[in-house]
Amino acid sequence: MTDGLSVRVLVADTWDAIEIATSSAAMVSDLKREALLRAGVNRPPDGYLVKFRGAELWEDGRTLGDAGVVDNAGLIVLARRRRPVR
Repeated sequence: MTDGLSVRVLVADTWDAIEIATSSAAMVSDLKREALLRAGVNRPPDGYLVKFRGAELWEDGRTLGDAGVVDNAGLIVLARRRRPVR
């Protein structure tokens, strides 16, 4: 089933909340890449993870539908490792 989804993705590096229209067949990794691109983050996507309802979404070939993401869901993209404060 490839129904349309509209999700809100908060990119923690910039604190931008981005609306993305996608489908349940979209890959988690593609959503992460799109959110980082729209937020203007120029670091490699591999250094970031996606969370939904407090849990990390595994990206190894999983779709948003596989992960249980629903319409109007809120997700967060944040760095895998904490960066030191300067």
